[in-house]
Amino acid sequence: MIARNYFENGADLLHPTINMAGEKTGIIGSEFPFFNYLIYLFSQIFGYTHWSGRLINLVISSIGLFYFFKLIKGLVNRPIAFNSTIVLAVSIWFAFSRKIMPDTFSVALLIIGLYHAHEYLRKGKSLKLILFFVLATLGLLCKIPSLSLFSVLILTLFIRQVETTRKILLLCAAGIAFLTTCLWYFYWVPHLLNTYKFQLYFPKSLGEGMLEIFNLLPELLEKFYFSALHSYSALLCCLVGLVILVTSKQYKTLLAGVITITIIFCVFILKTGAVFPLHNYYIIPFVPIMALLAGIGINQIKPKIQYLVLGIIAIESIANQQHDFWIKDSQLYKLELENLSDKIVPKQSLIVINGGPSPQDMYFTNRKGWTVTNEQISNINFLDSLANLGVEYLIVDKHKIADPPNEFQTIYEDEDYQICQLPPD
Repeated sequence: MIARNYFENGADLLHPTINMAGEKTGIIGSEFPFFNYLIYLFSQIFGYTHWSGRLINLVISSIGLFYFFKLIKGLVNRPIAFNSTIVLAVSIWFAFSRKIMPDTFSVALLIIGLYHAHEYLRKGKSLKLILFFVLATLGLLCKIPSLSLFSVLILTLFIRQVETTRKILLLCAAGIAFLTTCLWYFYWVPHLLNTYKFQLYFPKSLGEGMLEIFNLLPELLEKFYFSALHSYSALLCCLVGLVILVTSKQYKTLLAGVITITIIFCVFILKTGAVFPLHNYYIIPFVPIMALLAGIGINQIKPKIQYLVLGIIAIESIANQQHDFWIKDSQLYKLELENLSDKIVPKQSLIVINGGPSPQDMYFTNRKGWTVTNEQISNINFLDSLANLGVEYLIVDKHKIADPPNEFQTIYEDEDYQICQLPPD
C-alpha cells in the first residue's frame, strides 16, 4: 500500500502513507520504508504490479541465505554452515521470503552486514566496514526486531585476536547504526503519530507484555516448537545442537553470542505483548539461531546420513508450508475489487468496507477510507458518523456477512460485493 502510494503520488521516505486512516492524511509512523521504496523504483521502470515486492524480497532473502552460509562457515566450519543454511532455507524463511513483508528482508540485510563486519575484523578493509554500516543500518530500520541479532556485536570487545583500533571503529559504526534506528523509531515515529494522529502499532511496557503473554503461553511456545522451523525433525536436531553448544568447550564464544541474542529477543517478545504469540512471523529474527543449532546437531551424524536427515527436514518443512504455493480459490474474487471500484467509485471518494482489521480489502479497492467490522457496518449510527467525516460509498464484502445492510441506495451488486452510496451529510 505504501509502495503504491509512492508510485501514484510521489515518494517521500519520511512520510509513508496508507489508505485506511479514514479522513486523515494516512501518514503513519511505521518501519522505515526502504523495502517499499525499492518496490517504487522497480515500478518506475516496469510499471506497478502486485508481485514486484515478492520478487524483490525473494532476491534479497536468497542473497541473505548465501551470506548466512559464508558467515557461519567463517565462525564455525563449512559442514555446519551447509547444514544450518539448508534448515534456514526451508524454515518459515521459505514462505516469508516470498511475501511482500519486510521480515526476512530485514534479517537478510543484517546477516549480510554481519558477514562484512566479521570480514572487517579479520582483514581490516575499510570497504567491509562501510558495507557493514550501510546494510546493518538498513536492516535495523526496516524491522527493529533484527536488533536481537545485531546485539551480538557487543562480543567484539572480548575478542583478543583483533586489534583494538578495528574493534573501536566497528563498534562506533554499530553505535551510529543503532542511534539512527533509535532516531527513527523513538523520535520520528512518535512525531508522525502526534502530527498525523494514526497509530500503526502499540508497544507495551515489560509488565504489560508479560501479563499478556502469560495468558497466551501455548501460542508463544508454538512459535518456537513449530512455526519457526515447520519441522519436528529439525526441532529435534536443534535441541541436540543446543545441548552440544552448552556442554562443549569448543563453542564457548558461540554460546555467548547465542545467549546475548536470546536475551535481547526475549525483551523484544515482552515489548510486543500479545502480538508475538498471535503472529507467526515475529519469530523470524530468531530462526537463524535455531537453524544454527540444528546445523550443529546434524553435524554429529555420520556425513552420509546427514544428507538424508536434511532431505527429511526439507520435505517435512515444505510440506507443512505447501498451502502457501497457491492463492485460495475462496479469495480469488478480491482480485477484481480494484477494477470494480474503478468503474463505480470515483478515485478521490472516501469509502468504508467490512475488511476488519486487515488492510487487504482496502488495498484492493485502491481507495482511501475505513476498513471496519461487520458489526460496525450494520450499525446505522456508526455509518452516519462516518458520513459526517466524508464517506460517500459503502462496499460490502458479501462473503463476510450474512445480512448486508439495506438502509442505503444500492448502486451495484453481484455475488461478491454490494456497493451503496451514502447520502451526503
